[in-house]
Amino acid sequence: MMGSLRTPAAFNHVYGLRTSFGCVPHGPTEEVFFQQFSVAGPMARNIPDLALLLSVQAGFDARLPLTRRAEAPGSFALPPERDWNGVRIGWLGDLGGHLPTDPGLLDTCVMALGHLRTLGCTIDAASPDFDLERLWQAWIDLRSFAVSGANGALYRDPAKRALLKPEALWEIERGLALSGARVYEAMSIRSGWYQALRMLFERFDYLVMPAAQVFPFDAGLDWPHAIDGRDMDTYHRWMQAVVPATMAGLPALAAPAGFGREGLPAGIQIIGPAQADAAVLQLGHAYDQAGGFSRVRSPWLA
Repeated sequence: MMGSLRTPAAFNHVYGLRTSFGCVPHGPTEEVFFQQFSVAGPMARNIPDLALLLSVQAGFDARLPLTRRAEAPGSFALPPERDWNGVRIGWLGDLGGHLPTDPGLLDTCVMALGHLRTLGCTIDAASPDFDLERLWQAWIDLRSFAVSGANGALYRDPAKRALLKPEALWEIERGLALSGARVYEAMSIRSGWYQALRMLFERFDYLVMPAAQVFPFDAGLDWPHAIDGRDMDTYHRWMQAVVPATMAGLPALAAPAGFGREGLPAGIQIIGPAQADAAVLQLGHAYDQAGGFSRVRSPWLA
């Protein structure tokens, strides 16, 4: 839903795929129609392994009516090779300064783009025509709505509510206070965002941006309360970089981007059009072959 496949992949210099909704059965839960944020997907050190795992995970589950039938058994097993000359990459970067990033992280990601150029891809700056703060507020509303629904029983039980951390209480109480009109407005904003990215995909074949806004941080820290001097107004604002793909329901591959000055790993997201999971893996595999990331380990992770 919010980077649980992409953030740990970026922090550990491996690959993690946020799949298109319906690609991998996830659940069932008590609600199987509305919840289209949280997905299941694979993580691996290289793309062939990741694709093999996805080929096992993907498919239709009759308990989940929005899941899709795979094109063929093992259809994700190994992306075929292709000519990448002229493939158009849109670099979203930090969304025009909207996303704060750790010093040096954006530079590390930009350097990784060189491996895409080596393949023959062309890379140009991309900027969606959309109010990104409005998108964030819609995301928060939809997330709070989903979290409060899924965890309402815990909140209503006083003994269990006492065990919930403050961030969970904040999210649930926020969701319970939302009106139906507010949720519908957020759904409409989400739909508008999908259309804005669909327009970008008329100019580009793939979009790329950082997979995380920060380098891995000390395990004793609950979450980054500030990034490069900018305070985070919620406990999850530091992960805002994963929201664009999630809100549009697009497949997004977190791929290693190299290491910062302190040897800590960074990652990029390779984002494809709707339901283009196999195409995203195909580019990810070529990128890995060009950069050799799956064969390099951080000294912090040795």
